[in-house]
Amino acid sequence: MKQPVRVRFAPSPTGPLHIGGVRTALYNYLFAKKHGGALVLRIEDTDQNRYVEGSEAYILEALSWCGIQFDEGPHLGGPYGPYRQSERKPQYREYAENLVRNGHAYYAFDTPESLDRQRATLEAQGKTFSYNWENRDALLNSLHLSEQETQQRLANGAEFVIRFKSPKDEKLVLQDTIRGNIAIDTNILDDKVLFKSDGMPTYHLANIVDDHLMQITHVIRGEEWLPSLALHVQLYRAFGWEAPEFAHLPLIMKPEGKGKLSKRDGEKLGFPVYPLQWDGATGYRESGYFPQAVINFLAMLGWNPGTEQELFSMEELIGQFSLARVHKSGARFDPEKNKWYNHQYLQMKSPLELATLLKPIIEQELGALQGSQNPPATVPPMAYIEKAVALLKERAYFVRDLWESGSYFFASPTGFNPKVVKKQWKDDTAAIMGDLCELLEATGRFSSQHLENTIKEWIGEQELPFGKVMAPLRLALVGDLMGPHLFDIMELIGRQECLDRIRFAVKQLGER
Repeated sequence: MKQPVRVRFAPSPTGPLHIGGVRTALYNYLFAKKHGGALVLRIEDTDQNRYVEGSEAYILEALSWCGIQFDEGPHLGGPYGPYRQSERKPQYREYAENLVRNGHAYYAFDTPESLDRQRATLEAQGKTFSYNWENRDALLNSLHLSEQETQQRLANGAEFVIRFKSPKDEKLVLQDTIRGNIAIDTNILDDKVLFKSDGMPTYHLANIVDDHLMQITHVIRGEEWLPSLALHVQLYRAFGWEAPEFAHLPLIMKPEGKGKLSKRDGEKLGFPVYPLQWDGATGYRESGYFPQAVINFLAMLGWNPGTEQELFSMEELIGQFSLARVHKSGARFDPEKNKWYNHQYLQMKSPLELATLLKPIIEQELGALQGSQNPPATVPPMAYIEKAVALLKERAYFVRDLWESGSYFFASPTGFNPKVVKKQWKDDTAAIMGDLCELLEATGRFSSQHLENTIKEWIGEQELPFGKVMAPLRLALVGDLMGPHLFDIMELIGRQECLDRIRFAVKQLGER
């Protein structure tokens, strides 16, 4: 019977979760759900020197915001816990010493100073130092020390590490689901440290032991771990365990130039690289992105469905995801495409949904305007906000854009674009606007279509150029030459507000 699919996401709590890490978690999630399997969260905190307070909680909150749900983990428990490597510490030495007993690893007692001297000597000869088959027999380790001397050093508390004994003159053929077969000559490999005398394993040992004990069937991780694949496959072989299937995901590349996407790229070009804010860096959530848009964008950053479809719900992604369609080459991060996805998801939301999200922003902004408005603006009812949103949403990328581009729906302008004033407000504009106010007071229905017909007919009767009326009118109502259909604006803000704004503009700008 085939073993059920079990995958894991195993971040280190050494800082905020990079957006590349979110994509790795997402691909694991999609793969697990596609195959009816389980997704495990394991916190790899063996490097206590790099541990950052609060980062584990950040990882959990960030992935929850993205909609990535786990089946097991430190916050959930499960049959293969504990799920923090620091809490699994006692078991690792046993496995490391088992490798020593079976001839696959050895104790090394070299001090950092002695290794530095060895390195300097070889560099002076134009060579590169590597702790491997070429020189390990000449170094201070249990390969040439007697068993008695080795045990005596251990008993005396000598500093040591346990190194893997990489074989000589072998050709390894490594299998990767995304990249195919990879041939490696073991002579180029060094003897990696597996265990340190402080009782903590290195990433390599803890990773393999935990994946085996947690019955992980597929290891889906970033390309940066590809150089470790040879060691990991050899460790499985040394323990006599069946290795999981490996898949190494392509890197997320900079928008410009070469190299992997970094925090500095976001700072330079003004886009987030973390899901949530961290230490002064704004995250996707705080920047106004919808989590569904972030997930959709990340899913397509290294994978494609083989069709022209670009918008996917999480359920659709689960249904269509396949490692076979993950790219080998790096995926270039496109901040504008990222925003495009958010625009698409904003358009899919109803005016009521957007009004609900916009209302707290309106309350905050109107609160900040208290004192500059006379009388002070009040938060309109939800039905009014819905109508304003319906007029504004087409050009918005973020909910805040609805305020930025349409604040005049909620507060009358107190100033006017000076460039527009200079170009559009002429000597006779104040008189024309005064006559227009009389027309608006006298007109019957204050609907968009009726206003459009009435004002256009009046402009024709007065033999005025169309722009001589419409541009100053928009300026008076909005404060600038922007916004949706002018008569839709007039209908929504109402007759009295239109009259008040026009008269305020006449008073402020007068005859020029």
